[in-house]
Amino acid sequence: MPSSVETLEFQAETRQLLRLVIHSIYSNKDIFLRELISNASDALDKLRLESLTGSLAGVDISDLHILLEVDSDARTLTVRDNGIGMTRDDLVELIGTIAKSGTAGLLEKIKESKDAATTESLIGQFGVGFYSAFMVADKVTVHTRRAGTDSGTQWESDGEGSYTIRAADDLPVGTSVTLHLKPADSEDGLADYLSESKIRQIVKRYSDFIRWPIRMATDRTDADDKATSDLDTLNSMKALWARPRSEVTEHEYNEFYQQISHDWLPPAETIHMRAEGTFEYEALLFIPSQAPFDLYSRESKSGVQLYVKRVFIMDDCEALMPNYLRFVKGVVDAHDLSLNVSRELLQHDRQIQGVRRRLVKKVLGALKDMQAKDAERYAKVWAQFGRALKEGLLEDTDNTEALLELVSAASTHDPAKTTTLREYVERMKDGQNTIYYLTGETRAMVENSPHMEAFAAKGYEVLILTDPIDEVWVDQVPAFDGHRLQSIAKGQVDLDESADGDKENDADKAQREQDFAALLPWLTTTLSDHVKQVRLSSRLTTSAACIVGDAHDVTPTLEKMYRAMGQQMPTVKRILELNPTHPLITALRTAHHADAEAPALKEIAELIYGSALLAEGGDLPDPARFTRLLTDHLTRTL
Repeated sequence: MPSSVETLEFQAETRQLLRLVIHSIYSNKDIFLRELISNASDALDKLRLESLTGSLAGVDISDLHILLEVDSDARTLTVRDNGIGMTRDDLVELIGTIAKSGTAGLLEKIKESKDAATTESLIGQFGVGFYSAFMVADKVTVHTRRAGTDSGTQWESDGEGSYTIRAADDLPVGTSVTLHLKPADSEDGLADYLSESKIRQIVKRYSDFIRWPIRMATDRTDADDKATSDLDTLNSMKALWARPRSEVTEHEYNEFYQQISHDWLPPAETIHMRAEGTFEYEALLFIPSQAPFDLYSRESKSGVQLYVKRVFIMDDCEALMPNYLRFVKGVVDAHDLSLNVSRELLQHDRQIQGVRRRLVKKVLGALKDMQAKDAERYAKVWAQFGRALKEGLLEDTDNTEALLELVSAASTHDPAKTTTLREYVERMKDGQNTIYYLTGETRAMVENSPHMEAFAAKGYEVLILTDPIDEVWVDQVPAFDGHRLQSIAKGQVDLDESADGDKENDADKAQREQDFAALLPWLTTTLSDHVKQVRLSSRLTTSAACIVGDAHDVTPTLEKMYRAMGQQMPTVKRILELNPTHPLITALRTAHHADAEAPALKEIAELIYGSALLAEGGDLPDPARFTRLLTDHLTRTL
């Protein structure tokens, strides 16, 4: 006698949600196979666990696998596993409904949303798994038998209003899901899912690291032109991150890195970690040896892939790695996430944020260890990625100290080698509490700057910062290890060292201020269109003048950068400092004392200002006028 057939109705809200899934909510229909293979893998995991610890002890688990079967004539694709299987009640409970609670609220949000991507992420919150099969199939048939039972069950539905359930005899333990495929339709995103190459492509992308073999019969022709059919294993099952580090060779790490990064150089560093507890995950990260060509382009993406229980979820998962570490390549395999988790949800998931914090500390710690143990290798890594790491000083306040420890910069201490801030501090002169630096376009320009003169004469080390981002981060970071960072081109600088000569120095300063008491205000008025103050300098030894900013002024280079980005910037007037011992300045003081109204004095003042501007690499406000004045004065001296 044929077994009786039960026809059950989907819940009204479930029907609505299912209809949304079927009608192309997901832009990538390939994920149906990922979902079905993942379900099959879970069934195999459960059977293995039950055979070891539960009521099914002794069940044969010697050949657990997933089998894909294609029937071109019937246009069916079957995903079969010999896992734990389901009972009739399991089918109703697990497949008969999509969401136990909250479905009404979800549907309301979907109705309010006009953005398909947002709608997809909302559905992702509830996990549609099995039902994604209806995106590519007109009908789905499930045959299943629970391990430890004698009878099986058949479930079938066209994804509309109802499904049928009936008893089925002579079924093996496990589950088979048969999809009666819709015709291929490129406009609707429906590929030919009967194609062997398409199936291999999907398995390779999403399920390559599933721990169980995924097999498929492949037709071949032998040397005698006889048709044969062999079972091929489609996935590699080589999830290196799931194996202990002691069992993975360096060659395997390098091979995997090349596979995910498309970089044929070995990585500079490999980080293999496992976290257990309330949120379990494994991570395998790589620090490359060289920067990709697009590292500093707007289109550059994070290099970390997200897996859930070895199932591929997404490339460039920004939620797992901050932008300044976008060069890090690798995978993170989380155990407790939904396969349908969206990027939006990841950004706000507390557990993912915790994973991100631990990954960042692990990467920065690995770089610190490399810096301490292999300075030469670290120098090469810093040369490739230092500029990106310094972006972290603007973005990641939680790790400022760790990032400052990694900063490596050129300095006046050694023309051939860079130095760390820690090394700079260790070389500080007695009584020095400030880390001095100067920014500029090139090392040569910085070294030849008038601002350097007094520091070089008195043996103070100065950091030479030439990356554009250096103009920004030095203003955001107040100090390192209790030592203030100060630009030698900003604010007042006092390099007097002698404690015994303080009175004499004070007396000398007072005398100089008195000698220049008339000239300085006159110059400030004369050059008022360009500077806000003219004062005497303690940072010059050979140059006549230099231009400095107040402690909190925007530097000229940073001002140019903002304007190049289209941002309106107010003109910042700076300060002209004069060397009171320079012959030109003393001659100007004498001439001004003799005749303050002499027309040539204003021209000399303009030439002094223009020369100081050129010395720091600035742009003259009126190059033609400066050239004419210089030519006229040179002519009169001949």
